[in-house]
Amino acid sequence: MNKIALITGTTSGIGKAFAEKLACEKYDLILVSRNEQKLADQANKLSSEYGINVHKIAIDLLEDGAAKKVFAAVQKLGLNVQLLINNAGFNECGVFLETDLKNEIDMIRLHAICTTEMMKLFLPEMVNNQYGRILNLGSTGSFIPCPYDAVYAATKAYILSVSKGINAELKGTGVSITTLCPGSTKTEFAYKAGIEKTLLFSIFPMSPEFVAKIGYKALMKKKTFVVVGVYNKLQVLSAKILPSGIINALTKIMFKKN
Repeated sequence: MNKIALITGTTSGIGKAFAEKLACEKYDLILVSRNEQKLADQANKLSSEYGINVHKIAIDLLEDGAAKKVFAAVQKLGLNVQLLINNAGFNECGVFLETDLKNEIDMIRLHAICTTEMMKLFLPEMVNNQYGRILNLGSTGSFIPCPYDAVYAATKAYILSVSKGINAELKGTGVSITTLCPGSTKTEFAYKAGIEKTLLFSIFPMSPEFVAKIGYKALMKKKTFVVVGVYNKLQVLSAKILPSGIINALTKIMFKKN
């Protein structure tokens, strides 16, 4: 039976790197993204280069019932997903009094609600088959409340918490959930959020390929979570031992634009 992985948000950044990594590992892929043309180009490229089957589902995950539509499409294809990577996401960053409420609500829906729905839909079959791996995309913000990025960090804290809780429930089933927690990464993510010129994205930004490599390794080892990069590990450790006032002050500095 072919190995099958489903990845959301695949046409750029970490999602694209995961698609390349899993194609290299000879997984057949189900790619989920809203840009139909980019999705088609990506599917053709991966299929041609790696000799794998690539299925594409063009959908905006912010649509009502999007997760159910993705699940129904997979069922219609008759495929059994062994790896589920909930990668899709974006950031609305800035002073809370000035940020866009609709974008923040959409961010909560995409990061928290859609991720939860995807797990709820795909987990039963994994448990029934006694094998499955889910990777949810967290952040260093999963551990650190972030001034100027408060709602984003809160959604990532939710992802880490719910993933750890459900993972504990799944012990002994053959299914595991891993939360991948990178820091600044060289993708379009920062540019779209308007934070590419901040100190945060000027110090030790990682390549998406490196993040995907570490994430895949942690996923296969059934790790509960992984913080990517020595600098980011130090950040998370510092947040645990330093007073919150100092952490808040440092975070504000990191989000200042150069």
